[in-house]
Formats: sequence, structure tokens, C-alpha cells
Amino acid sequence: MARCMSLSWKSRLGKLKALSGKQVCSILAAHGFEKVRQRGSHVVMQRQTDEGSTTIPVPDHKELKTGTLLSIIRQCGVPRSEFKV
Repeated sequence: MARCMSLSWKSRLGKLKALSGKQVCSILAAHGFEKVRQRGSHVVMQRQTDEGSTTIPVPDHKELKTGTLLSIIRQCGVPRSEFKV
């Protein structure tokens, strides 16, 4: 029964796009994040709010792995729908 439940919530979430690091940075920039620095292949994006700051490292790769993209979405607070197909 737990297996059926897990399939239903996965289908409701929708499929994520295969995004590059630059595409993710542009989505984050549209939501108030600014590029703070870059070292090697990682760009650090940051957003200042009244509660504090949110800092997100984004790998500047041609295609981000799904787990990396999910982690960025979880940390940044931007709606998942912005990253969907």
C-alpha cells in the first residue's frame, strides 16, 4: 500500500527540466538572487531578506543532476513549478 501512495505523490509533482547551471542562475536571479562570486565551476548566488540571507552554490555544468537540482530548489524557496517542463 505504501508503494501505491508513493507513486501518486510522485506523479503529482511533475517532471523537472534538464537544466544547466546558467539556466538555474537565471531563474534564481529572476527571484531576487544575485551572483556573489564564482570559484572554478561553482557560482554562489545570494538573496538578502529581512530574516537574513540565503546562499546557494550552483554548479556551472551543462546539465545538473536531478538530486542537485532538487537540493537547490529546497534551499532557495523558489516554487518547484519554475523548474518544471
